[in-house]
Amino acid sequence: MRLNFVLLLPPSEGKAEGGRPGTKWRPKSGTFGLKLGARRGEVAAALAAEGGGNAALLGVGGRHLKRAQAANRGVVGALTLPAAERYTGVVWEHLDLAGMTAAQRERALARIIVLSGLTGASLASDPVPDYRLKMGVRPPGFSGTLARWWRDAVSDAVNDYARGCIVIDLLPTEHRAAYSPDPFLDVDHVIVDLVTSNGRAGGHDAKAAKGRLARHLLLTTPMIASRKGLMTAIEKFSDGAFRVVTKVN
Repeated sequence: MRLNFVLLLPPSEGKAEGGRPGTKWRPKSGTFGLKLGARRGEVAAALAAEGGGNAALLGVGGRHLKRAQAANRGVVGALTLPAAERYTGVVWEHLDLAGMTAAQRERALARIIVLSGLTGASLASDPVPDYRLKMGVRPPGFSGTLARWWRDAVSDAVNDYARGCIVIDLLPTEHRAAYSPDPFLDVDHVIVDLVTSNGRAGGHDAKAAKGRLARHLLLTTPMIASRKGLMTAIEKFSDGAFRVVTKVN
């Protein structure tokens, strides 16, 4: 399949539990496993050493904390789901990959790259275990946030995959810090944000619109090869209270 663009999307705190029988996650699993496997292993080992992480690290308490800790302690060898099925948050709900035709979904899965604290980067079709870990945290023993720690390795992996493509960046700030385009590769980077009518950041309220924007691009622009054509498609997107703001790197 010839890719003319890829979408960078965040994971979600909401995740489907369990996984497909017979699957086992390994740090080298998936499209970027060879490039990112060693670092994924370091993250998994750090989580296991901390008993899955405390409430401050994971940002959750009560029964949600217990579930997160249990998942984090056992990510290596855990049952997996494709990233597109693992993440269940607002962006992913409104992206609605399940509502696409088989052909549309196949094209979409190859174009969506998810940046996360555990895997660094995964295609939407790649296997992902249940876990909880934000990009903006700093686990014990790590210098700086996970986003900064992942940045060089993730950028190398994503830029290599997206060579010759336009990278459409729909990431929130903490995840965006984990990626930078390579000026020496044929990769265009278009940052897209949704803001209110008065120019304020959309924040949590814009998540649904972000999912619909991603769906719009995946369904209506698969054959648009030029930056100009894609920019036009992005800028024409309208979603009630939010408008699109773009920045080209």
